[in-house]
Amino acid sequence: MHSTPWLLLDTETTGFKPPIFVVELAAQRMRGWEPEGEPFVRLLDHGVAIPPEAARVNGYTREILERDGEPPSAVYDAFADYAETRPLVAYNLSYDLDQVLRPEWQRLGRAPIGRHGFCALRLAQRLLDPVPAGNCKLQTLRQFYRLPARGAHTALGDVETVVDLLQQVLRPLAEARGLTTWETLSAYAEAPWFPSRLAFGKYKGRDFREARHDADLRGWLEWLAASSTPRSAEMGRWYLDRLDDALKSDPITPATLLIDLDSETGAGLILYRDPERETLNRLIDAARTRLAELEAESAREHQTVAVIQARLFERLRPLYQRRDALQIVIDYRRRYLDLLLIEGEDAAEAATADYAQARADTEREYEDAAAEAGQQRELTEDEARELKTLFRQLVKLYHPDRYAHDPERQAIHERLMQEINQARDQGDIDRLREIARDPNAFLARQGLAGLDFSDDADLTKLRQLYDSLQGRILATLEELARLRESHDYELHRLSQQRPELLDNVADAQAETLRAEIATLQTEADRLAAEITTLTGSPEILTD
Repeated sequence: MHSTPWLLLDTETTGFKPPIFVVELAAQRMRGWEPEGEPFVRLLDHGVAIPPEAARVNGYTREILERDGEPPSAVYDAFADYAETRPLVAYNLSYDLDQVLRPEWQRLGRAPIGRHGFCALRLAQRLLDPVPAGNCKLQTLRQFYRLPARGAHTALGDVETVVDLLQQVLRPLAEARGLTTWETLSAYAEAPWFPSRLAFGKYKGRDFREARHDADLRGWLEWLAASSTPRSAEMGRWYLDRLDDALKSDPITPATLLIDLDSETGAGLILYRDPERETLNRLIDAARTRLAELEAESAREHQTVAVIQARLFERLRPLYQRRDALQIVIDYRRRYLDLLLIEGEDAAEAATADYAQARADTEREYEDAAAEAGQQRELTEDEARELKTLFRQLVKLYHPDRYAHDPERQAIHERLMQEINQARDQGDIDRLREIARDPNAFLARQGLAGLDFSDDADLTKLRQLYDSLQGRILATLEELARLRESHDYELHRLSQQRPELLDNVADAQAETLRAEIATLQTEADRLAAEITTLTGSPEILTD
């Protein structure tokens, strides 16, 4: 493997619906596990429209490609020189090569470039099975294994992330299995394979190897093997063939590939082989630490977004408040008129009391929002670093999930974690320091009993706890990904680069609000005139 030349590639496209056009092509020559030389990256201008959903993902618009893109024929001439005759590898090779590049080359009337290698996604799925990150999406694995942040959803950024994944995560697993040559690695990646955890049916989530001791599960696999559907039958036979030699064929349990967060010097990888209590406790400890880091990172990024939103709110509050007040006036004037025409003046008068309460509630909500916005501030780098460190230490020590088998102890730790989470969300470093110094004294001031650190959970509960932590890690990663793809986060990021952007956004939103207010005012005045005509009183439900 160490001397074999090959090529890692990735594409960004106009979407998944044919005809698919490449808008960015990136590649990296590899020799064994190491990148060789400079990467290849080009933008392509096919002169076609870019669907909005594709542009939102990769950021490429028709205007950008017309300005910076090159003719496809020129790009593929250069790519052919770069690729030579190396085998091609991609993270989802069947898409990038079979569904995108080869049809495009055929459409352009040119010969195929390179030759078929292996699929890096299939390699990851098999080596990491059962994948501790929950899925093998590239960005999920990048965050789970703390790989460097690259340009997500750009072809070059994804190529660089796959190189990181191969070197830091997949290589040690492959070499532990004796996959030391290009031929053995390719054969392993391309061989028929199904995930050890069943993905569907009545035993969804179960490891197929449990059928060695579970007759019902084995019977279900035998039923699957007898299916009239070829793929289902192949899956069932594959599982049954591996039941007796499962441990021999898979001596390492990839689910236990974790990041060692006990060291402050950086992320390392640990391969655990012992499934008993000591190993489970180490796995749980590492998972807790990873979850704490992710939650602290999530809290910080939410806070930075909240700071931007608070600044916008403070500038636009009078307009928001005026708009909402007019909307309430309109709603209640319409209600007043409906009641007046159907049930008479006495019934209509009841609407005035409800209107007064609605106005008071809205005013109070704005006061509360203003108070909360006034408390928002961005932490300095030193403060953010200390908050993250304190939070990670406290979660590792006091998280209530370790006492799921003891409701009384769990309740005490839940109360403490509520205080810890609240302090984290508010950026209250002083309170985190206070808790870290003496948690029992802190609890005593809250009128609660002290902490008990004994842990008598059995192995089954420890395994359930580990699975639960892994699930929460995945959920936090996905929540972080959603935040980073949101418009609010993009505004925060861009405003860090261009401070004047926030003023521009506020001005644009103010214009939109003023237009809304003008429309609402016209409708409110029309309703007021109608009420005055019917009742002779202009003072009902004033705005």
